[in-house]
Amino acid sequence: MGRKRVIDQQAILDAAERVVGRDGAANLTLDAVAKEAEVTKASVLYDHKSKQALIEAVVDRAFERDHAHHVRIEAQFSEEADRAIRGRIIAAAEPPPEEFRAVALNLSAALALDAGLRGKMQDNQAATIDRILETSPSPRGALLAYLALEGLKFLEHLDFHHFAPDDRRRLLREINWLVTAKTGEADIPETSAN
Repeated sequence: MGRKRVIDQQAILDAAERVVGRDGAANLTLDAVAKEAEVTKASVLYDHKSKQALIEAVVDRAFERDHAHHVRIEAQFSEEADRAIRGRIIAAAEPPPEEFRAVALNLSAALALDAGLRGKMQDNQAATIDRILETSPSPRGALLAYLALEGLKFLEHLDFHHFAPDDRRRLLREINWLVTAKTGEADIPETSAN
């Protein structure tokens, strides 16, 4: 009786992530992932029945990793207040690694083109925003901080702009300051629709 080979699904997802970063999600093939993971195409198909299922698994794992990372950081805070947003600010202290930028850019393109994947991102963002609002004594300030933080991350992850390290640290300090900002009714001039 032969020994059954165990395929490491994380290794397959790692390979898929590398292929997405190198070739783009639109050009990902099961054959390319199998070659990158040094397994057979049947091994990839065993758990991921299609290219779409494999991309979804990569996206799901990215969300799971992000969530676990933030939970670990939040656990460092002794008080619950502002834990969610302050943890996210601390998590953003380091810019994304160079090798992740291409993956983020290509996965973003896949999210933009696929309603199902976009729905996963929308659900993830809604849950994050709800948690930030529920745990913050100054919900509006925390929300503004989150929006500023996500803007910074968007520019960096999609390789649109990179700040010098000192400028980046200053921006994060100022985003942190927003967490407790009390907002009132802003004087925003109304515009007429044309």
